[in-house]
Amino acid sequence: MAKIFTEIQKQQIAKLKSRYDFIKNFVSIETLSGIILFLVTVLAVYIANSSYSNNYFEFFSSYLSISFANYSFSMSLLHWVNDVLMAIFFLVVGMEIKKDMLVGELSSFKQASFPIIAAIGGMIIPALIYLSLNKEHPTGFGVPMATDIAFALGILMLLGKRVNISLKLFLVTLAVVDDLGAIIVVAIFYTSELNYIFFLYSALVYACLIFLNYIGVRKILPYIVLGIILWFCVHSSGIHSTIAGVLLAFTIPLKTKNFDKNYEFENAPLDKLSLALHNFSAFVIMPLFAFANAGVIIDFSSVITHKYIVLGVALGLILGKPIGIFTFTYLATKLKISVKPASVSWSEIIAAGFLGGIGFTMSIFISHLAFSDESIVSAVKLGIFASSITAAIIGVILILLNNKANKYN
Repeated sequence: MAKIFTEIQKQQIAKLKSRYDFIKNFVSIETLSGIILFLVTVLAVYIANSSYSNNYFEFFSSYLSISFANYSFSMSLLHWVNDVLMAIFFLVVGMEIKKDMLVGELSSFKQASFPIIAAIGGMIIPALIYLSLNKEHPTGFGVPMATDIAFALGILMLLGKRVNISLKLFLVTLAVVDDLGAIIVVAIFYTSELNYIFFLYSALVYACLIFLNYIGVRKILPYIVLGIILWFCVHSSGIHSTIAGVLLAFTIPLKTKNFDKNYEFENAPLDKLSLALHNFSAFVIMPLFAFANAGVIIDFSSVITHKYIVLGVALGLILGKPIGIFTFTYLATKLKISVKPASVSWSEIIAAGFLGGIGFTMSIFISHLAFSDESIVSAVKLGIFASSITAAIIGVILILLNNKANKYN
């Protein structure tokens, strides 16, 4: 009996260690990535407003083609970044979500309910604020719903020990759910006219991927090959191609043959691929995306022309995020739907809400899907920059004030 009990204890410790290591690694990589993203964003804005402006925009407008046999596939460099590289980014995000749902903070309803409710509130309220001001341009509702977790965690890292570790864990879990929400929004609301033939092909390829998982195929290569085919079919169907990355992620196995015995996640195909791609995603894909998309000519006349769209995005990020996160979680605890972590105060939840208002790269990504008019996109980008910086400053001030108050208590 003692031997069985010891074995159960080992399994529980291994599972907890896996959760801790996952969150620790996620935080350290994302925070450094956030600092790099900020520097790259500043560089892109500088170049876009310098004498090299024309070279910058012409470079990302130039086309890159791939040909084989009698077929040629061609896209601008900007679309290669936004459609191909971002599909890989969403593959990594999808794998993180799947792992968190199976063995992480989202695997238990008790653990997951609070940040899930926070994320839902942080998406609904910003969208409603935007829509209340922009009935003629409703497609932009998804822009203030997004959170750039790399920037948010980068700020928390710079604050060091003055930030409650439980607050970091709350923000990471909230971000995972927020990413899932963004994926659903993109899939449902930002899909162009559907090509039913390629949609059917996509379904067939995805069925093959599910079958590979079902029969226990643990080699990564078959999933990658079918994943590339899936990307092409999804792209051709009219659905945004980044969704292919998420769909592929959910078919890659997390279990090993002796998974039930010792939780050796590091040997699982999903974990191997996630580790292989995470640094590439954080330090290559996201900086490239930021450099390609953050370059905007500072022209406030476009902001004035599209003032209600910009105002909707700005208020959604600066006010909608903290109001939504705080209100939904507060009501959930009062209604006994969820329980707030004891080590996180309500003032810290509000501070996290403001940090959730840092949209940056994710908001920029959705703005390109939401608007076809480049003048609107440029105006919205300026709004995203201004509101993200404002939300970050307020969030930092609240965290520092809370830390100072705790020292005197």
